Amino acid sequence: MTRLLSSLSLLMLMLSMSVGASEITVYMYSEYIDPAIAKEFEQTTGITVRIDVYEAQEEMLAKMRSGGSSEYDVVVASDVIVPSLIKLGLVRELDQAKIPHRSNVADEFLDPEFDPGNAYSWPYQWGTVGLAFRKGTVDPRTVTWGAIFDPALQPGPFMMMDEMRTQMAIALLHLRKSMNAHAAADLKAAGDLLIATKKSGKCLGFAGGVAGLEKVLAGEAALAVVYNGDAVRAMSKQANLDFVVPDDGGVIAVDNLLVCAKAPNPDGAHAFIDYLLDARIGAQLSAFNHYGTPNKASRELLPKSELANYAIYPPERVMRKLEYLQDVGADAKLYDEVWTAVKSR
Repeated sequence: MTRLLSSLSLLMLMLSMSVGASEITVYMYSEYIDPAIAKEFEQTTGITVRIDVYEAQEEMLAKMRSGGSSEYDVVVASDVIVPSLIKLGLVRELDQAKIPHRSNVADEFLDPEFDPGNAYSWPYQWGTVGLAFRKGTVDPRTVTWGAIFDPALQPGPFMMMDEMRTQMAIALLHLRKSMNAHAAADLKAAGDLLIATKKSGKCLGFAGGVAGLEKVLAGEAALAVVYNGDAVRAMSKQANLDFVVPDDGGVIAVDNLLVCAKAPNPDGAHAFIDYLLDARIGAQLSAFNHYGTPNKASRELLPKSELANYAIYPPERVMRKLEYLQDVGADAKLYDEVWTAVKSR
């Protein structure tokens, strides 16, 4: 172990000498990284880490298109957005020789459909979308997405998620359509459902997952559509809170680390990605934000209580009902049109 730590220290020292004292800016979801990780990276490499945050993938993509690709060094993006970032030339191919810790990534996260060969991205964390709720509000064993969409099943005030593809996917799922539907009729039906739900007396509107969760914690909402990691963090502090993926299924997502096309410090960006893929750092990351780690080496370092938490690592019966969102290509315009109508009516 001593020899391993010494080798790692030497590697980081050499990295520091090659990159030099500088700065990188990382663009990611809020509350998504342990500040101690960024601080330790700074102390080890001499590279200052500045974190800028967003609350929705659409917000991130708009920022990247309006100059973010030259403002940021590293961007964290969900699997469904990665193809757009690549096609628009907003991210660059990775220099894999600068990311030796990529060997820690579990096989199921290698060579993904959205980025063949991991040419542009390596996984950061993975998670699910479900309902955060006050205990006693719904039965977690039988609850469906009807708790939001069916007035007869709505237990009280609720928040929908202000993220187009995710919330549209949930509406499509409730309608027994593909979460990656292309047919205009299916998308219109999902839009009509969202508009009707928005106008129901119990809907408090749309919000980012963290903001929706805060409504539940404050007692203003009975439930909200949120990411599991945000819910698990809150559950550790609030005993009356719970999280469940509804019985009819849901969304699974992998967030990824990419280097921006015109990154001011691409060497520093690669160093940071490699640092996050280190086994110890990956375990520290997941222990902080309570999302699933895609790092097989990190899983061996996590406490059993973390690995046994159903809200982080769902049982197989739940995993079978989860689906990845896919790039819908030219039909993204249809999604935009429907979502604009939903938000404006």
